Amino acid sequence: MEFQYHDGDTACAGYLALPTGDGPHPVVLIAHNWAGQTAQDNAVADRLAEAGYAGLALDVYGAGNRGDLHGDNSALMNPWLADRAGLRRRLLAAVEAAAAHEALDADRIAIIGYCFGGLCALDVARSADPRVKAAVSFHGIYAPPGLGEQSPISAKVLVLHGWDDPMAPPEATVALGHELNAAGADWQIHAYGQTMHAFTFAGAANPAGGIQYNADADRRSWASLMAFLPEVLGG
Repeated sequence: MEFQYHDGDTACAGYLALPTGDGPHPVVLIAHNWAGQTAQDNAVADRLAEAGYAGLALDVYGAGNRGDLHGDNSALMNPWLADRAGLRRRLLAAVEAAAAHEALDADRIAIIGYCFGGLCALDVARSADPRVKAAVSFHGIYAPPGLGEQSPISAKVLVLHGWDDPMAPPEATVALGHELNAAGADWQIHAYGQTMHAFTFAGAANPAGGIQYNADADRRSWASLMAFLPEVLGG
């Protein structure tokens, strides 16, 4: 079902999939890649619902602002990379909307994200919002937001990473580990060898650009998520 919420005057159009049974349900927010919220994210929400969690695909760009999964979406993403304070506000508006929904459990919220969405998931963890119990980054981007002194990170963090990802080279991955450690986070980084950026996206096929689907890393990363969620959300 469509999930409408607002960040100030900006309308956002996400997608909510609920599991069977009575709520309120633990909820996993899904932050999209640079193309914006698409059917691909909705499918992840449906898959989470089948596993017993509400899946809520977020809309960072705002209603009607969508890119092309196979195109260049820099014009949509780059303004958010340049305004990490605004990005944090947009993301926390979604957290607020999820926490207020009667079918969702405000005490059991997690966020996952893919590529740009991986950065979004990490930024929600960096916000230190106590309602968010976990953040998971799939082939994300790791640059810190530069928003002043980092508060202690209470969310448990899982980073699922392709070692040959040119958008998050080894030194950036090590720097992220140091950052999370300094913030007192409970964190894990799972690095997959011979694996590039966008390893969960079955349409990714540009190895010269460091972008390539990897079926093994896709399967292993989802299994890691499924092992992690019961620990952080219960159920």
